Amino acid sequence: MARIKLILSYDGTDYCGWQKQKKHAQASPLPSIQETTEQALQKIFQHPIGLSASGRTDSGVHAIAQVTHFDTDRKMPKDLCWGLRSFLPASIVPKGAFIAPDEFHSTVSAVKKTYRYWIWNHPRPTAILARYTWWIRQPLDLEHLNNSAKYLIGKKDFESFRSMGTPVKTSVREIYQAQWTQVKEGLVQFEVTGNGFMKQMVRNLVGTQVTLAQKGQDSQEIERILHACDRQAAGQTAPPQGLFLKRVYYPKELDIRCRQI
Repeated sequence: MARIKLILSYDGTDYCGWQKQKKHAQASPLPSIQETTEQALQKIFQHPIGLSASGRTDSGVHAIAQVTHFDTDRKMPKDLCWGLRSFLPASIVPKGAFIAPDEFHSTVSAVKKTYRYWIWNHPRPTAILARYTWWIRQPLDLEHLNNSAKYLIGKKDFESFRSMGTPVKTSVREIYQAQWTQVKEGLVQFEVTGNGFMKQMVRNLVGTQVTLAQKGQDSQEIERILHACDRQAAGQTAPPQGLFLKRVYYPKELDIRCRQI
């Protein structure tokens, strides 16, 4: 039995999110990325595949490098990524496949993640980036946004930025880096790295910082919102299409034991 680490990139626009859903009256009619990829893998390996990921991305959220894993006792194709291309839609692309040690787990072994959020900040909308950005007409003050982001760095209770729906043992997380930049004319980027993120936490962080900037409120309001430990104290939830899972980090001792196939 081999453990396979598979890195996926995907456009989440046409999916209900990463996790496959149980069939019920309120279930989304959209497919999940997990189920779509599992079905493709099953055609190659000819047995049921249970795919785990570093975390669940919501409906409409994208990934540059989502890390997943599965187990199989079947013969490995010479180039698994190439083989999967025949069975996957163009919106899901395998970027790398590795034989991983048995103790590797895409969810449990992850030590930190980086997310990226894009805002199209321009008087006119963009057709080309519409699926990947949140359009905001009014000019955003990057200095104000970066002053707000400074208050997020460190080990803090982020209960005010947690959307209901997924139970957690603790809402304490550590943010290592949070920064706003102007990528090019019209395109503003927020990038954040932390040891873990709760349901819609990044989108709530983005929405709250934008709300404070638009209202001209002091950046230090972020501290008051954090101390409130109340979702109602924070701002809006940014829409999903601007969010990307950029990178997932694992202990070096596990990474060096993963053999590319």
